[in-house]
Amino acid sequence: MAHSERVTSPFPALPHPALHASHSGVWVAHAGETRALSRGEAIRLAADTPVILLNAPLVAQRLGYAELSGLDLLELFAFLHPARFAVPTPRGIAQVTGLDAPARDEDVAAFLAEAAERLLDVTQASDWPEHEGAWTAAQSLTRARWPWAPIVAPRIAKPAQHERWLFSRLPEWQEAAPRPAPRAVTLDDAAVLDRLATLVGSGAELRTGQRAYAAAAAAAFAPRMARDMPNLVLAEAGTGIGKTLGYLAPASLWAEQAGGAVWISTYTKALQRQLGHETRRLHPDRAVRKARVVTRKGRENYLCLLNLEDALQGGFAGRAAILAHLVARWAAYSDDGDMVGGDLPGWLVTLFRRNGSAALTDRRGECVYAGCPHYRRCFIERAARASAEADLVIANHALVMVNAARGRETATRPTRYVFDEGHHLFDAADAMFGTALTGQETIELRRWIVGPEGNARGRRRGLQARLSDLASYDEQGARAITEIVAAAGALAADGWLQRVAEGQPFGAVETLLAAVRGLAYARAEQDADAGYGLETELAEPTPELIEAAAAAAHALDSLVRPMVALGKRLEAVLADAPDWMDAPARARVEGAIASLGWRAETVAAWLALLARVGGPADPRHVDWLAVERGEGREYDIGLHRRWLDPTLPFAETVLKPAHGALVTSATLTAGGDWETAEARVGAPHLQRAPGRFTAPSPFDYARNAEVVIVTDVKRGDVPALANAYARLIEASGGGVLGLFTAIRRLRAVHARVADRLARAGLPLHAQHVDPIDTGTLVDIFRDDPHASLLGTDALRDGVDVPGQSLRLVVMEGVPWPKPTVLHAARRLAGGGSAYDDRIVRARLAQAFGRLIRRGDDAGMFVLLSAAMPSRLLDAFPPGIRVSRVPLDEAVNRVRQRLSTAGPIGHEAGLDDARAELPE
Repeated sequence: MAHSERVTSPFPALPHPALHASHSGVWVAHAGETRALSRGEAIRLAADTPVILLNAPLVAQRLGYAELSGLDLLELFAFLHPARFAVPTPRGIAQVTGLDAPARDEDVAAFLAEAAERLLDVTQASDWPEHEGAWTAAQSLTRARWPWAPIVAPRIAKPAQHERWLFSRLPEWQEAAPRPAPRAVTLDDAAVLDRLATLVGSGAELRTGQRAYAAAAAAAFAPRMARDMPNLVLAEAGTGIGKTLGYLAPASLWAEQAGGAVWISTYTKALQRQLGHETRRLHPDRAVRKARVVTRKGRENYLCLLNLEDALQGGFAGRAAILAHLVARWAAYSDDGDMVGGDLPGWLVTLFRRNGSAALTDRRGECVYAGCPHYRRCFIERAARASAEADLVIANHALVMVNAARGRETATRPTRYVFDEGHHLFDAADAMFGTALTGQETIELRRWIVGPEGNARGRRRGLQARLSDLASYDEQGARAITEIVAAAGALAADGWLQRVAEGQPFGAVETLLAAVRGLAYARAEQDADAGYGLETELAEPTPELIEAAAAAAHALDSLVRPMVALGKRLEAVLADAPDWMDAPARARVEGAIASLGWRAETVAAWLALLARVGGPADPRHVDWLAVERGEGREYDIGLHRRWLDPTLPFAETVLKPAHGALVTSATLTAGGDWETAEARVGAPHLQRAPGRFTAPSPFDYARNAEVVIVTDVKRGDVPALANAYARLIEASGGGVLGLFTAIRRLRAVHARVADRLARAGLPLHAQHVDPIDTGTLVDIFRDDPHASLLGTDALRDGVDVPGQSLRLVVMEGVPWPKPTVLHAARRLAGGGSAYDDRIVRARLAQAFGRLIRRGDDAGMFVLLSAAMPSRLLDAFPPGIRVSRVPLDEAVNRVRQRLSTAGPIGHEAGLDDARAELPE
């Protein structure tokens, strides 16, 4: 939202003081005067008076006052402009209000007061796009005691007619005839290149590598010649090739000619969002694009309208109720109802300290499908039906594997896939096809079966309540439901963790968990860095564990048998449908069958794992016992099983049924060779060998970047590490991405240097420190060329920040893999130290890849580890300069190189990036 000129407001100026706290100080602005004050004074002021502030949880953290609340500008923005995003910083608020950003920390408080007035002006504007529903929402928020309500409500005129309730405003999806199977077509090379030229645009430069890449990618769309033998193409395209448009060209052309859907799968939500933006080149018209391109995620990402209705009608209280009303306001304007990475600002949920947000989605699989009064307007169902008719479905690896493994949406199963970020397929398959028999997993199953117990609140209903009409119709089904509920009594229940820790488990599963905990503590190695969790191999079990496993297996067998029986009864009811079974009822039963099916499969996997206790090892699997801890506090206990090679089930369930698949990445072979790359994506499990394609990056890394290895920062010396980070950030003037291998060291470094850097005008943000989601942290970092960001693995391979905002990457040490039980087994099978080396090379290549995102980028990569082996330096691009120098020399090089790297500003660091085509 940009304001060319201010709307005249008939309301008096806000009487409230504005408060700003940063690492360099605290200020309050009131009645035209700004003054500095101590933290204690600020806390007393905020406790006694409603204050205007920006991002209350962050200010609370800086003041050391967890109970801080007030008039948060971000909440006001979310109410006034639902489904819009603003960077949650003074600079970001300045951009959406049309004000000048404050130049100094001491100017921010006065700016916040002015920004509040400017935001409120929109209520008087005749062209306020989100006016509908605002008056009704303001009345509801007044009853919920939202701090802004007494200010906002009087400014919104009461509508002449009653505003439509949210659930009547949302559009209904429509049933459609099944889509015919895709036709067998062969893409013409010239047509593929013509489509690429159209996507790139007439004014763009001709990229030979991109054209060759598009032609190679087209082979994945050729007709399949034999069953279980897909056309698999592995394509490595270096940063700058333009691979996104390179594969969109043949994918979109095939979808049009064959009449089928191509599923484009990514690993990160950030790339899903970026792909959505890129498809604007394919379909500039928004309505056409919405029909032809659909973004899909797991159902736990979407707002559940039934849960929202419950929250709005009294299911939530306090701050959670306010969040529910703001989410309802957003839902009326959202494109797709995606609460995680969609058009709901990521910072909105964190403002409420995640109070109630999880309860607004369907995380437990309790959907009643057609039994829900909002079924026809459901965001999840709408997305599923839209994807059945779309040309391109932008999904993620986890959803693709879940749909394939659990037999979901078989009628619309895609025949062609593009796996972008393909180097992550191994990790995604590892998580998807693993088994975890833990306290948290079993209590979730118990809640799904039994429903609320004790004083639990909410609309959650057990299996018996959800299928009550079926139980009254089918005697055998009713008996199976009763047996399932009775058997669920053996699962972990509320309070299980405390009972297990105190040696007083209740039931067969809790007794098993107690035995697991005892053996883990007896055998697991414990040191300072590994203190967050304990694990030990599932080998030579004690008699206590063997007995507990046998009892738990008996209990789980008593559970899975009636689950399977109920599934069969439901299928029989569908086959011989009674008179009352209309289309919605049929859909609900089909949903119940699917939900029962994958839960029965889960219990069966648990039983297979328990059979291993005291029995022979399965060479295809790795099994271990674990006590999960965070900050030294236990939060889960259980047995775990992973495939030694998880690409085997991936190849069986996803690749073999497909007709063609393109697996692509900028670092597909990083850390190894083509044989390694093929093994990491499941190609050896197919009868037909894959095609290979390589397009090296066109960037001049030798000229635009260099690698520096600092030789005099001792491993484990946190003060020295913090000093190194501070000096490097000061030398570069910000623009630093700092990567850590341990959260504890990240926090320690941040605590030591944040104040120092703030006084120099260099903001420092950090994962696991700032109460802000990772995606928003990256947005903040991207928006300010003087800011720096510290993070862990998620930032090593998930950050796309072209331009001056990221000009220096600093890694605290060599990213060796953590020596877990699982890693030890794969290391033994994968060649010992050579396996470790491949992992480190891949991680270094991914981290270095954050630095140069476009042709005119320049920067440095600094590794704070004298122990960096020379044999691993080939992880960096050929020809790049690598030096081993003391910290003083590294700081001088950073200052000399980056101080002359070019102008640093919003336009230089951001605006050009929007037109860039990363990777």
